[in-house]
Amino acid sequence: MSNTHHDHPEIVVPIVEQVEKPSVGALAKDSDRRPEGFASVHVPSGRVSWLRRFIAFVGPGYMVSVGYMDPGNWATDLQGGAQFGYTLLVVIMLSNLMAILLQALSARLGIATGRDLAQACRAYFPSSINIVLWLACELAIIACDLAEVIGTAVALQLLFGIPLIFGALISALDAFLVLFLMNRGFRYIEAFIITLLSIIAVCFAVQLVAAAPPLLSIAKGFVPDFDIIKNKHLLYIAIGIIGATVMPHNLYLHSSLVQTRDFERTSLGRKDAIRWATWDSTIALMLALFINAAILIVAAVAFHGTAHQGITEIGEAYHLLSPILGFGIASTLFAIALLAAGTNSTITGTLAGQIVMEGFLGLRMPHWARRLLTRSLALFPVIVVTALYGDSGVGELLIFSQIVLSMQLPFAVVPLVLFVSSKRKMGEFVISKTLSIVSWIVSVLIIILNGKLLLDVCS
Repeated sequence: MSNTHHDHPEIVVPIVEQVEKPSVGALAKDSDRRPEGFASVHVPSGRVSWLRRFIAFVGPGYMVSVGYMDPGNWATDLQGGAQFGYTLLVVIMLSNLMAILLQALSARLGIATGRDLAQACRAYFPSSINIVLWLACELAIIACDLAEVIGTAVALQLLFGIPLIFGALISALDAFLVLFLMNRGFRYIEAFIITLLSIIAVCFAVQLVAAAPPLLSIAKGFVPDFDIIKNKHLLYIAIGIIGATVMPHNLYLHSSLVQTRDFERTSLGRKDAIRWATWDSTIALMLALFINAAILIVAAVAFHGTAHQGITEIGEAYHLLSPILGFGIASTLFAIALLAAGTNSTITGTLAGQIVMEGFLGLRMPHWARRLLTRSLALFPVIVVTALYGDSGVGELLIFSQIVLSMQLPFAVVPLVLFVSSKRKMGEFVISKTLSIVSWIVSVLIIILNGKLLLDVCS
């Protein structure tokens, strides 16, 4: 659908408000650019089965879920399982529940208002605050891309023996993959991503069966343990898991991607779209929960309580998995899944960067240019750390990137909850008081945990 501008917006807006009550929030003005692919995916109407309608909405949730199982998650899950066994499973579960809630709110904002989170911030906040929010989000995208660079480079090294620095440079070529898929359309992007997610899920399902973990220990791992708050090292990894799981830029991404569906822009049409989009993201994020839990469980079975308990490097885990588990293909499956995770994250990171830049600044760059810019900023620290400290320093850099992500969370979460809790901005789609309270509790919890981490690091 083209981005049509009306000659008389002062006449058009009242007409829209007569069709859909003002409370629906005909908020998106003609001055707001439509997101790329706006209403480009057909949604069947009339008397069709619920399955056909649901399938039409399947896609954005899986694209968002990519960020919840990228190489950064692997580093925190691997280290958490190796050092602390199953203790941090509860953190993975809670962070995933936070993600489900926040992504549902993000989808609601985009569908109800016709604006993504970045556009909403630009519309309602002063420019000084918007600059801070934009810089924070760009920093989060670079930190995420840093994890993707490292993950892809490590996977290429493990599978083909390519040195890390060269692997990192090769990863910059994925800009052409992004360009190719974008030219094909959103359905092709979604199909590509879902295929790679399926490969990752199968790889870890096989490894989980081979590891044969004790079910009772796993069940205990989902019970909260206050040692996580009291133990500085446990808390450091726990915050890293939250930062790696609840991706701040994914909140911007999801609020835009849900607008690619060609649903009826009416009150009933929006309600229906919110319902299906919420199901889409919830199911997709449950897959992310399985994969993150599987990584931690496999690491706990293989390394916790052994001479390898202090393992922090993905490369070390690769070399030790097959001999320790007694399953010859375990290491290869691990590396294949890592390469798939890094490739997937590349695409969503590019889209998020485009949405954030355009939403906050009104600037649009070609996808390949945006990709190369972000990737260049992420490549620099990888090359420097590898040159100074060798391959061993890359693992610590990967963990640190997830801490940076967690620090950026409040800058995305607070505006999101603020908007969806506002009757004036959301109209009839405003969230309930109960859900608003829960959302603010999640926001405050994230801020408190980040503050505690900063104090521990500085002390």
